[in-house]
Amino acid sequence: MTDQSKIPLPLRDKAEPSSDSLIERAAERFDFTRYMAAPRPEALPPKREPALRAKKVGAAPETLPPVPTPVRVERSRDTFAPEPGVPTSLDTNGTGEIASKTAVAETQVAPAIFSTERHAIDREHLRENGLIVPEGSVTGLLEEFRIVKRQLMVQASELRRQTAGSKAQRVLISSPHPGEGKTYCATNLALSIAAEKDSDVLLVDADFAKPSILSALGLPGGPGLMDALMDDKADVAQFVLGTDIPGLWVLPAGNTTTNDSEYLSSARTEKVLERLTQGAPGRMVIFDSPPALAASPAAELAKYVGQAVVIVRADCTGQGALEDAVSLLSSCPNIQLLLNAVQFSPSGRSFGSYYGYRE
Repeated sequence: MTDQSKIPLPLRDKAEPSSDSLIERAAERFDFTRYMAAPRPEALPPKREPALRAKKVGAAPETLPPVPTPVRVERSRDTFAPEPGVPTSLDTNGTGEIASKTAVAETQVAPAIFSTERHAIDREHLRENGLIVPEGSVTGLLEEFRIVKRQLMVQASELRRQTAGSKAQRVLISSPHPGEGKTYCATNLALSIAAEKDSDVLLVDADFAKPSILSALGLPGGPGLMDALMDDKADVAQFVLGTDIPGLWVLPAGNTTTNDSEYLSSARTEKVLERLTQGAPGRMVIFDSPPALAASPAAELAKYVGQAVVIVRADCTGQGALEDAVSLLSSCPNIQLLLNAVQFSPSGRSFGSYYGYRE
């Protein structure tokens, strides 16, 4: 066995007694301090104990610093300024909360309410004047105007999709010259649309110089569109006449004036026309206007409608007159032609014969 007493030990001061442990002497010999972590700065504050801790029984409660109370700033709706990063499209009710749909709905304008009185329309009078008779048999005339109205309503739906607003609900009926059948076509078109299940129609007599809608339907006279344009306080909805034909309303031309074009070009016209379809997105408004080449109101009304139909009388309306009329109505984005008083059909079709009627 090896004699451990013969292993040499590190030189030490023999005068100093050796009282250090073996680990302490090894640390001194090999400099272990370089592997130790750096000391923490004495300037750091002492570590705080968690606020939520179990209290010692019998110990005095620890006093915590007071927590500041948040201050709520009251803003009125008139002086409200959105905070940075908050979408300005969110409507608030003054408390910082998003307004409910009910509150938004309350700000909408109430729909226009027409008269509850229903005026009877003589069906026999309609038949004598060659007009569509509601609740009557299916005729070739009815079928023809069914096709016309369907094309107009499809175009109206397309205009709504293009966000044309209430213009999509307005249709202007005009012609180059008098006697080409504009009132006849406007009335039949309104009678055909009234039969729709999801729509109603308002027939407006806009021929202020020679109104004829009321006489064609046998309705009494009274104030109408021009009266609403002349009086800033008048409500045009009060002048609309109800009929006993479901879905059919009539607005008379009203007072006669020599300044009809000037009133139509005023800023009030748009407000009056908006009132006619207010709260009724399914309503179609048909304007029977004066002939485009005989009076200027037709060109003024064309600015407020989404569609215009120019009545062309077969073997009567000249091409030059037709082109001039279309040019005057060019402020309307959609102009269509309707051929009237045709004696024959090149295709040989005879509408109405399928239902037992032949013209």
